[in-house]
Amino acid sequence: MRIRIDYTTAYHYSAPASGVVQMLRLQPRSGTDQLVHRWRIDVDADGALRPGTDAFGNWTHLFTADGAIRRLTLTVTGEVDTEEAHGSVRGFVEPLPSATFLRSTALTTPDAGIAAFARSLGDGPVLERLHALNTALNATMCFDAAATGTGTDAATAFAQASGVCQDYTHVFCAAARTIGVPARYVSGHYVRAEAQPAGHAWAEALVPDLGWVGFDPTNGISTTPAHVRVAVGLDYLDAAPVRGARRGGGTETMTVSVTAVDTGPRLGQSQTLGTMRQAQGWGEQVQG
Repeated sequence: MRIRIDYTTAYHYSAPASGVVQMLRLQPRSGTDQLVHRWRIDVDADGALRPGTDAFGNWTHLFTADGAIRRLTLTVTGEVDTEEAHGSVRGFVEPLPSATFLRSTALTTPDAGIAAFARSLGDGPVLERLHALNTALNATMCFDAAATGTGTDAATAFAQASGVCQDYTHVFCAAARTIGVPARYVSGHYVRAEAQPAGHAWAEALVPDLGWVGFDPTNGISTTPAHVRVAVGLDYLDAAPVRGARRGGGTETMTVSVTAVDTGPRLGQSQTLGTMRQAQGWGEQVQG
């Protein structure tokens, strides 16, 4: 599958904002079953855009504006080729030990309700328990974009049984860690026919003798070729597409538009992402 992604985040300030700094986690890495064909990040304000990596191995870009601004628009365009991996996550940079992802954070600390929910899944093999968690969480919670915000923690979202993909993922991570399974938050994109008001989020959990496996509790499925993985972390704050700070600016208005569409297969029937990478030298890149 070749997926084209167009992603725009626009900020408007009611007064001039100075000292604007934005940490961007918008560029995906290539892995065994995900290959970045082309990628471009544009910023419409004067300033510097410095590439780097964070502690989790995510590509980052630090934007610092040269002067005071009233508006700022970040535009991302790119294409990514993906293959069916049946949820398996392979070939990505892994700078941290897996035990790191047993840590709770303010957004993923389990309460008694989440702990009881996790224990109710039984004592079977880890993979079976994780699939059961994914299915049960999808059935238990109701998607409601108005129910939570970026600062809502897992316990609150689970107690009210509603939220968005961020909340489903935080609850999944909290529950998995409760039963001793390392789990991490993933931000990325999911192919849909219509434009989206935000990107997507799901979880990855470590399964013995199998490795990291992706689970999308919002949709009640394992990850598929329709998922494009961008950044990982312990919670939303580690993997957020954009985080920033400023001085002044008055009231801020932010609008986001995302499209992730399947443009059709581009690889030959006998070719895989691995052979195409070897033959054509495709790799991760930022253009512009």
